[in-house]
Amino acid sequence: RGRTLIRYDRIGVGLSDREVSSDELSLDRDVDTLVALLDHLEIERCVLLGGSSGGATAAAVAARHPERVEALALYGTFEQGEAVTGSAFAQSLVSLVRAHWGAGSRLLADVFVPSGDRDDARRFARFQREAASAEVAAALLEFVYRLDVRDLLPLIVTPTLVVHRRNDRAIPYERGRAVAASIPGARLVPLGGREHFPWHGNSVSVVHAFELFLRRSGTGEPTRSEPALPDPLSGREREVLALAASGLTDTEIAAQRSEEH
Repeated sequence: RGRTLIRYDRIGVGLSDREVSSDELSLDRDVDTLVALLDHLEIERCVLLGGSSGGATAAAVAARHPERVEALALYGTFEQGEAVTGSAFAQSLVSLVRAHWGAGSRLLADVFVPSGDRDDARRFARFQREAASAEVAAALLEFVYRLDVRDLLPLIVTPTLVVHRRNDRAIPYERGRAVAASIPGARLVPLGGREHFPWHGNSVSVVHAFELFLRRSGTGEPTRSEPALPDPLSGREREVLALAASGLTDTEIAAQRSEEH
């Protein structure tokens, strides 16, 4: 409400160009693609929302093109692909996807949709196979595991929020902490749950964490339907009320407070 969300398929999947080789997949190309998209849509400045491996691209754009990024919101992302999982498992997963995309897509569905029922897993596995070929899927996994934005994160001057679920099965919570620790002034919001996709599980808490961040960073005004908080409240009391209203539990609010200190 009150915003325009633009989501695009990266090169190699979905409705974007499907024919892509491994040597064409790079962070530089991802950055160039995103900047070209902004230019095409005549968007001078925007809020970038990067999730999973897309967080690395969003962070790189914020570091290299700060004049284009009003605020940076990251979800379930990482700073170094090699740190996401062990190299042996990564190599096995890539080999499985390349050799048997059916079995590989089912394994990935188990990781990305851990709380879904059998039908949910089957639908997501089929969606993956329809979105990319086996070779492109394997090449994209290899690309993800070699991503490294550790040198770029300290260069980011844009207001940044990092949201990560503590038991994320796809990207460990420690990787989100590492990202937030590397970006000057970044704020980390830990949430409960193990779902990797923000629209699974308690999606309300994810949305409100970003919404509160955008309001604080001056990129959006509160909606008219939201009542103003009473003036007598302290800053911390206002924050707790806002977090509670966003759907966070007492445990998650306390955990967030401990992370800040």
